[in-house]
Amino acid sequence: MSHAPVLLAEAMDALALADGGLYVDATFGGGGYSREMLSRADCRVVAFDRDPDAIVRGAELSESAKGKFTLHQGRFGDLSLEQVDGVVFDLGVSSFQLDEAERGFSFQADADLDMRMEKDGLSAADAVNRLSEGALADLIYRYGEDDDSRRIARAIVQARAAAPITRTLHFAKLVEDSVGGRRGARTHPATKTFQALRMLVNDELGELARGLSAAERALKPGGRLVVVSFHSLEDRMVKHFITERADAQGRGSRYAPDLPPERTPSFSIDRKRATVSSDAETAANPRARSASLRWATRTDAPAWDELEPPALAPRAEAEWQKLQ
Repeated sequence: MSHAPVLLAEAMDALALADGGLYVDATFGGGGYSREMLSRADCRVVAFDRDPDAIVRGAELSESAKGKFTLHQGRFGDLSLEQVDGVVFDLGVSSFQLDEAERGFSFQADADLDMRMEKDGLSAADAVNRLSEGALADLIYRYGEDDDSRRIARAIVQARAAAPITRTLHFAKLVEDSVGGRRGARTHPATKTFQALRMLVNDELGELARGLSAAERALKPGGRLVVVSFHSLEDRMVKHFITERADAQGRGSRYAPDLPPERTPSFSIDRKRATVSSDAETAANPRARSASLRWATRTDAPAWDELEPPALAPRAEAEWQKLQ
């Protein structure tokens, strides 16, 4: 099993690593970003991960880094450091989680329909078997961005009436059959549904909103926020967060002049366009094909109010909350 960090060189350049700096790896995963930071500069790195397996994988680095690396089990939304020189996020599911069949994130092998990053709480099977048909359709359409959401949700409800849906391969086949097979698609028809369930089970958009706000509070003036995302919903949230707080959202037009900024910008942006993976990286690592990197520099202005995550699938989100 291997883990290849995506956009590694680009992320390190965006962080502008310097000797004596304090940096946060908000999503330790396989440790690729943390190791690269420690190898490029005489700095300290504090890392977080909500997955207990990642904490076990990081034990060797904690020991070998001789006090320059600390790994905490927990959500990056709970980050409470101050005067940090850089924070980097590598969002989404890790290669380890996908490759470990028993975690239930993938349908490449048969396993329990789980998908819990923290191995605790309600699972994807709970969502599939307990959400209403309308909530499932809402979730798959909004989080998975799948136009076949209604057909998939109807098939799920019909199948679970006969027996609970608990296994990954059974569920993937159910989704595939509901939309009439693969029909030459590049990806498996169940990919977007699995993605939507994973994001709901782990509250990934809510966690991202809390993490971005925590990073804003933690960064000192001149510190860098660097985010690598793999999903359009995440990338849009990051883009909105940075551009709004940099007062770069283009509120004015030639017919109406810009209004005065409501808040002093807490970030500045040097590059507005996202950085994407090269053809060579995508060829070597297919998981890099959807990666997008954005970064911004912290100003000396006070942090803004906490970012609110978008209510994309209100029916699904409300039903899920009631199940907690």
